[in-house]
Amino acid sequence: MPGDPLRAKFIAERFFDEPRLVTSVRNMLGYTGTVRGRRVSVLGHGMGIPSISIYATELVKFYNARTLIRVGSCGALRADLRVRDVIVAHAAGTDSNVNRARCLGFDLPAVADFSLVRAAVDRAAASDIPVRVGTVWSSDLFYAPPSALFDRLESLGVLAVEMEVAGLYGVAAEYGARALALLTVSDHLRTEESLSSAERETSFEAMAKLALSVATIDEA
Repeated sequence: MPGDPLRAKFIAERFFDEPRLVTSVRNMLGYTGTVRGRRVSVLGHGMGIPSISIYATELVKFYNARTLIRVGSCGALRADLRVRDVIVAHAAGTDSNVNRARCLGFDLPAVADFSLVRAAVDRAAASDIPVRVGTVWSSDLFYAPPSALFDRLESLGVLAVEMEVAGLYGVAAEYGARALALLTVSDHLRTEESLSSAERETSFEAMAKLALSVATIDEA
C-alpha cells in the first residue's frame, strides 16, 4: 500500500505478472496479479490516518486481506539517518486520537507484526539493503512547523515522522490482520536535505522489491 495511487500503478506494472486493474474508484488505483506465483494486490491509500484507515479496513473486512504492508516516505529526525535510508517501523506513536478511540480513551500500542518485521530484516540482509528498525511518529499535520516536539521525539529514540503508520497498525490490531510499514527517508527534517522526484522513484523501487519479497514468503 503506497500513498500515491500512481505508485501503485508503477509497482503493478513493474513487478506483477499479468497485473489487472481491479478498482479505480475516486482514482485510488488498485491492481491484482502474481509475484513468483503468489497472488498479490497493490492499492494506494491516500494521505493521512483517516484515509489509510478506510482502505485498510475495507481490504480486511470485505476482501479478506490478511497482510498489509505500507511502502511510503518519511522525514528523518536523527542525525545518523540519511536520505534514501530504509526504515522498518516496528511501532508508531501519533498525535492523532484514532487509537485512543479504539481503546476507550487510553493509549493502544501501535505495533507491527513481528513475523513481518523479522522477514523484512532477514530479506533486506540477504539483498544487501541496509535497514534501520525503530519507532516512527505519525502526524496529522504535513506542514507542521519544527517544534519542541521534534526535539522530544528524537530524544526518545523516534527515527522519523510520517502520516499513516499508527493508523494502519491500529486497524490491523482491531481486525486481527498483520501489518508492516517500510519507509524510505525522502527528507531530513533537521538538515532540510531532500530527494528529487527522480531519486525518489529509484529509491522507492528498492523498498517496493523488499516489500514484495516479504509479502510472498511461504509463511505470508
